[in-house]
Amino acid sequence: MSKVLKTLVVDDEPLARKGLMVRLNELANIEVVGQCSNGQQAVEQIKLLQPDLVFLDIQMPGLNGFDVVARLNEENIRLPMVVFVTAFDQYAIKAFDIRAIDYLLKPVDSERLAKAIDNVEQAFALQLAEQHKNRLLHLVSDVTGHDSQQILKDLATNTPVTINEYAESLPIKDVGETTLVPTKDIVWIDAAGDYMCVHTHSETHILRKTMKELEQLLDPRHFIRIHRSSIVNRHFIDKFGNNANGEYYVVLTNEKEIKVSRSYKDKVKQAILGS
Repeated sequence: MSKVLKTLVVDDEPLARKGLMVRLNELANIEVVGQCSNGQQAVEQIKLLQPDLVFLDIQMPGLNGFDVVARLNEENIRLPMVVFVTAFDQYAIKAFDIRAIDYLLKPVDSERLAKAIDNVEQAFALQLAEQHKNRLLHLVSDVTGHDSQQILKDLATNTPVTINEYAESLPIKDVGETTLVPTKDIVWIDAAGDYMCVHTHSETHILRKTMKELEQLLDPRHFIRIHRSSIVNRHFIDKFGNNANGEYYVVLTNEKEIKVSRSYKDKVKQAILGS
């Protein structure tokens, strides 16, 4: 593996910290970018340095190693690869429960440390492969208009992935005349009984169609369903968030706030944030 892993060492014992850093500095594929003596420092340095790998002591005053991982998750900070280091083996099961890459007992010997680094490299390679696959799926999704999960299903069944044709305008009939509303001007659509309200920046049109029919007409590269009764143009989404009671919402560029249902939350988050 050619990538050098930016590594942070966290331990409240100065000698243990120094001993581990000496060994890590001897490895060509490791760059020690910092050290911390407690859990609070670890959270701050992980935010600042964004290391690839953290050797994390479990028993520390204040925030212990498990608390550090929990705090990072709570604050939605990207979690680096974690190798726990401790003098007590009773923590092993919990360490792997929270997806630690490895678990080292003090004093750490060179052979066991080398094995841990091998495990980290394998995990990192798999992570990069997954990221590459996701980027490729998003690219194919943008070109073809297919949902990325549908592309995976098509590939698994050897179904050809084709490029869809989507409507550039919606014909809306009203009192004997038809108005062609360009889809690029549509900000959002919501359901009103058996009808759809098609909102542009300047006006609202009433359309007799179902949400499912509209989803098939509208290009998913530009439109995303966020609720069983709402579709929005992703180009007009300004914010995505959740409030105190756990409900998710988007705020459009015209300051309109629309609820995101839980069943669509992950899809919306992935589409907007690319995660």
